[in-house]
Amino acid sequence: MADQIYKDSIRTPEERAKSLLEEMSLDEKMAQAAGVFPFGEDYQDMEKLAAQMPFGIGTVSTLEMRRIPTLDEAADWQRNVQKTVMEKSPHHIPAIFHMEGLCGAFIQESTSFPSGIARGSGWDPKLEEKIGAHVARQEASCGITHILAPVLDISRDSRMGRQGETYGEDPALASALGAAYTRGAQSTETDGRKPESVAKHFLGFHNSQGGIHGTNSDTPPRLLEEIYGRPFQAAIRESGLRGIMPCYNSIDGEPASVSHTLLTGLLRERMGFDGLCVSDYGGINNAHNVQKIGETQGETGLLAMEAGMDIEMPNAVGYGEKLKDMFRSGQADMEVLDRTVLRILEAKFRMGLFEHPFAMTGEELHKIFEDPAGRELSLQSARESMVLLKNNGALPLKKEIRKLAVIGPHADCARKFFGGYTHLCMMESVYAVANSIAGVESSEESGSLDAEVEKRVPGTQIQSDEARLFDDILKLQKPDCRSLVSELRERMPETELLYAYGYPIAGEDESRFEEALEAVREADAVILTLGGKHGTCSMASMGEGVDATDINLPKCQDEFIRAAAQYGKPLIGVHFNGRPISSDTADRYLDAILEAWNPSETGAQAVTDVLLGAYNPGGKMPVSTAYSAGQIPIYYNHPNGSAWHQQESIGFVNYVDLPHTPRYCFGHGLSYTKFVYSDLEIENSEIAPGEETRICCTVENTGKCAGDEVVQLYLRDRFASMTRPVKELAGFSRVHLEPGEKVSLSFTVRADQTAFLDRQMNWKVEKGDIDVEIGSSSEDIRLKGEFRITQDQRINGAERTFYAGVETKSEK
Repeated sequence: MADQIYKDSIRTPEERAKSLLEEMSLDEKMAQAAGVFPFGEDYQDMEKLAAQMPFGIGTVSTLEMRRIPTLDEAADWQRNVQKTVMEKSPHHIPAIFHMEGLCGAFIQESTSFPSGIARGSGWDPKLEEKIGAHVARQEASCGITHILAPVLDISRDSRMGRQGETYGEDPALASALGAAYTRGAQSTETDGRKPESVAKHFLGFHNSQGGIHGTNSDTPPRLLEEIYGRPFQAAIRESGLRGIMPCYNSIDGEPASVSHTLLTGLLRERMGFDGLCVSDYGGINNAHNVQKIGETQGETGLLAMEAGMDIEMPNAVGYGEKLKDMFRSGQADMEVLDRTVLRILEAKFRMGLFEHPFAMTGEELHKIFEDPAGRELSLQSARESMVLLKNNGALPLKKEIRKLAVIGPHADCARKFFGGYTHLCMMESVYAVANSIAGVESSEESGSLDAEVEKRVPGTQIQSDEARLFDDILKLQKPDCRSLVSELRERMPETELLYAYGYPIAGEDESRFEEALEAVREADAVILTLGGKHGTCSMASMGEGVDATDINLPKCQDEFIRAAAQYGKPLIGVHFNGRPISSDTADRYLDAILEAWNPSETGAQAVTDVLLGAYNPGGKMPVSTAYSAGQIPIYYNHPNGSAWHQQESIGFVNYVDLPHTPRYCFGHGLSYTKFVYSDLEIENSEIAPGEETRICCTVENTGKCAGDEVVQLYLRDRFASMTRPVKELAGFSRVHLEPGEKVSLSFTVRADQTAFLDRQMNWKVEKGDIDVEIGSSSEDIRLKGEFRITQDQRINGAERTFYAGVETKSEK
């Protein structure tokens, strides 16, 4: 009987889902395609929640777990909600609980990780896989099986406030890291539950007009698939990605949330995706109310479901009563709904929710959150993310320093280590006077804040975060998290540390310069913490919906650097933010610049390790850094004839006021030691379209201290039938070398890595010469060679290779 089939755990998810679907009413089916959002101070009101889902529900938002003060209470909340869902569902169908996973869970005692762009700077897929597994394990233990990560957006625009969520500008780097995170997240099984990744934001999200969140994206189909689609394709092909979240943007006249071209034609048919597609918060409602799609919300909902959108989050708007009436009357084809619900049920059976719907309890739950491996992973990631942009010998700090001045708004405020979509910043946003999170209303607390919490950074609309309330959040979540000042005092007991606030995170206020300049006068060396606050809502200078036209340091910080430089002391800048540091003043006056991004809970230790030389920085820039927003977009893999490779006869080689080149190139990063490259060998000088070649080299640490080097392999299609990039990252490896140690690297490059879309939009490996470059950055090339592809061949683009495999062997 059908009843026995869907209850039989031995059956396949497909068999069980088909059996259950046959028994479901229209009301129950529609409930499965919708979400519920327990929000605000009454998020624990089960009666009110039950009234919102009279026939059960498909998915539950866990955003408000951010408020719950203990792990046990968070797990209890999940069990209470799930019990309510199953009691209301005629067939006792459990809900999927979803939570962000970019920087860790929004659960008390969970591990917080550095921001996406910081982890992009680490160039370490093996570490990223461990991070994905750790996040998924903690969330799944609390009954959460939809992990809203990885973020696979390609970012070429530092104006956009969400650049800090991405792995950077390169599709090969994002493919390797994103596939690794997905593999880690989806390979875990916790108490019978098998979580699934939901990658976002499909597609071309960061190519928005003006760098503004969610605006029109002028992205042609070839660019959309070759560049922006590549990390998604890699995660699908290599890691079996099971979840997709579309972006808010309109692309070629269609919001992504209602685009059959994107969600079915490209994603499912060309790219082979067979999992669940869930809306970004309010995405379908946004398509109707903002982008003006559909005469009614029901019509917009039908367009979305026909396009391939399975679940509307966080609440049913397009998938509400109007759409239900359209199915009931026959105006909408019931096969569309059945196809959607079948996919949802299959996912729930895959996840193990019917047998294991509830969060864990007691000692077993706490073991997962008390695992010291979480903090170790976060520390390793923070250390690896550090990028030394400039150093004239000021770093590591000299042992003979007797007085050290540490100045800046980040120096004695550990909360500024935490970037957007960390638990801490999401809890801060509860008290934001202005909301910028799409699909989320302002909280009740924001309407009754006291003057201290509402205080602004002088001359800006950004909330100051100096109220004690915000420190209390940190003390609750991360009671052992030190500030940079506290860490330096602990680690440098023989040095007198002079701390001064100096200047804010934004604006032009110079009212606190005097005290800070007095510290500069007295000190032997000076550390300046620079940058803004990467977070959310009015609490931040950049984040979701917090975009900017000025990508440089705020005027107050540039002015302080100039003033401090007059005293002739060594000046060391440590930059915290989600976009890279860009400052003519910093370049001119600072003796060393360390890009620290958002290093999260172990930030003080990681930064101090680098400053003192206990850790040798090996991070590399995952984005090209513009001198000013006027250069945007600026990226290393631009098409031939573009940017700083344009035809000289067409125009000047530079702007009249700036270079065409970036301030810091993609892949740039210095070290405290030196690496020498040698012995380039290309195994096969000619290969057929289905073949591969090995590209080998040797790297030696010729300096006096151990260090990491990111060895980067670039390819260039010398001549082609379509305009191709000037070069493309094809492979990389982060290697650790002791002084005098050598390592041999062997990159396996398949011919289909060079494939591109031809004039008919078919994937093609094209015959011709391929130039090979290996180096320490996209511009610091140490070795060159070439090989040839002997003939043309069309291929299935979904099965192509996305980056070179690499083997390393130490030669001590």
